Amino acid sequence: MNISVEGSNSILTMLLEQASPDIPRPADVMVATVDLLPGDPGTPPHRHSGPVFGYMVEGEMIFELEGEPERIIRAGEAFWEPGGDVIHYQSANNLKDARSRFVTVMIGVPGEPMLTLVDSDELERRRDRRAARPD
Repeated sequence: MNISVEGSNSILTMLLEQASPDIPRPADVMVATVDLLPGDPGTPPHRHSGPVFGYMVEGEMIFELEGEPERIIRAGEAFWEPGGDVIHYQSANNLKDARSRFVTVMIGVPGEPMLTLVDSDELERRRDRRAARPD
């Protein structure tokens, strides 16, 4: 959806609209780009201390959060995850012959890591929370 800005030639294009997730108070905010080389599996399963918002700049990413089926995020699309206790299983490059890149805005709890890897024991304990995998 495009929105004209009164008194300006600017056009605002809505990419994602999300009800406000739980945001830590106070909060640390980090903005970064993530480059995924061709076929890169991305960061192993992990969680964030707060919500994360992202925009796919180029390529495609396989994106999977706990309780949701994996999906493909393509260039020009936005995504988000709630952070906290939700495991982020995948952020893999879906392309075998090209890199993919996204911009991310991470909102975290001060003094806590922005990203924490999840060990195999916890993955096993929570396997019933993972959506069915494609064949």
